[in-house]
Amino acid sequence: METLPPTKLQEKKLEEKEHTMAIATRTATAVWEGDLPTGKGTLMNTSSGVLDDEVVTWASRTKAPGGKTSPEELLAAAHASCFAMAFNLRVSEDGVTPSSLEVSAEVELDEVGGEPTITSSAITLRARIDGIEQDAFKAAVDDASRGCPVSRLFASADITVDAELI
Repeated sequence: METLPPTKLQEKKLEEKEHTMAIATRTATAVWEGDLPTGKGTLMNTSSGVLDDEVVTWASRTKAPGGKTSPEELLAAAHASCFAMAFNLRVSEDGVTPSSLEVSAEVELDEVGGEPTITSSAITLRARIDGIEQDAFKAAVDDASRGCPVSRLFASADITVDAELI
């Protein structure tokens, strides 16, 4: 089969990609041993090393954690921390520094069309911020919801945010 030459648009995209660098690249490896119901996966070679040797199982994913993690737990941690950063960036643009932010995420795995599917991530934000009005707080929450890279990754999931200025 003969390969066709790239179109002008494809050439332009390739050229643009060559001249840009990712802000960050992080890696992880999962090594699975055994079948799905009784086997286990071990995380290794993570960029920071923090998650190395963490174990994931189907049971920890679908039943009880039992001291093991799951993709949904890791995604919840990623979404909560990313949202906290996006929100902090947004309010700092208004010259405000939060005293504290507590952000949690609940990521849900459901069956859709017979397939396990991550369907939602529910963010809860509790913020202590002096010198911010409720309207500015709400605008910052909305902007952080749109600006959080993990929220954009979850674009096909239902993402909700319950935010409270305390």
